[in-house]
Amino acid sequence: MKALLRLLLMAALLGLWEAAARGFAIPGYILPPPSAVGVALYRGVRSGIFLEHVWITMLETFLGFALGASAGFLLGTAVALSRRFEYYFHPIIIMFQAMPKVALAPLIIVWFGLDLPSKVINAGLVCFFPLMVNTIVGLRSADEDRVSLMRSLAASPSQIFWMLRLPGALPSIFAGLEIAMIFALIGAIVAEFVGAQSGLGVLIQSMNFSMDVAGQFSVLFILSLIGLGLNGIVTAVRRQVVFWDHGGRGNQPGGKP
Repeated sequence: MKALLRLLLMAALLGLWEAAARGFAIPGYILPPPSAVGVALYRGVRSGIFLEHVWITMLETFLGFALGASAGFLLGTAVALSRRFEYYFHPIIIMFQAMPKVALAPLIIVWFGLDLPSKVINAGLVCFFPLMVNTIVGLRSADEDRVSLMRSLAASPSQIFWMLRLPGALPSIFAGLEIAMIFALIGAIVAEFVGAQSGLGVLIQSMNFSMDVAGQFSVLFILSLIGLGLNGIVTAVRRQVVFWDHGGRGNQPGGKP
């Protein structure tokens, strides 16, 4: 029933959009109606041009997510468990995160070229910070009474980490992973805007030059579906791994790119 209500709501919004675009005679180069977007989507799928670019963007997103998530988890763990590491490196990490990634993207293109590595690195830079923050929050949320109890039982720091801190931090970490996955997609698209030979970002730019606004909306629709699917993958994994977390989201203090 809830799924049906979702579909009805989406259909109603599309109907209002169609009626507004046609009722107010809005030019197609400003706001095309959903029917025109649907035609552009059909043509792109039929010609195979969307598939040609989608898999490039998906590859950049997954590799960037793997890079950024790994770095975010490792750095977040180091900051959470070592006050000395936090004192020396946490300000540097914050200063680096404060740099706009859009401004860094041209430099990354210059250093690593127009090929895959530059897109992966940019996606990784965008997505690593939310996971790092959530990892720090999650690991530091361990009950100190339980930590003291394990220490009194002669548990080693590694045992405390694997048996207490990490399981308790998993809801927060997976909340960060959900954010990081979407940010990785955004980072890949931003890098493609700056300089690339293929990908959905390049396709949007080419359609912008030809004033194909309906085509641009169709690509944006594909990107929204990709984002929804990526979020669904992380959510499905979270439900299997963090099966005891009925809250479902944990803490989500991750910042914007």
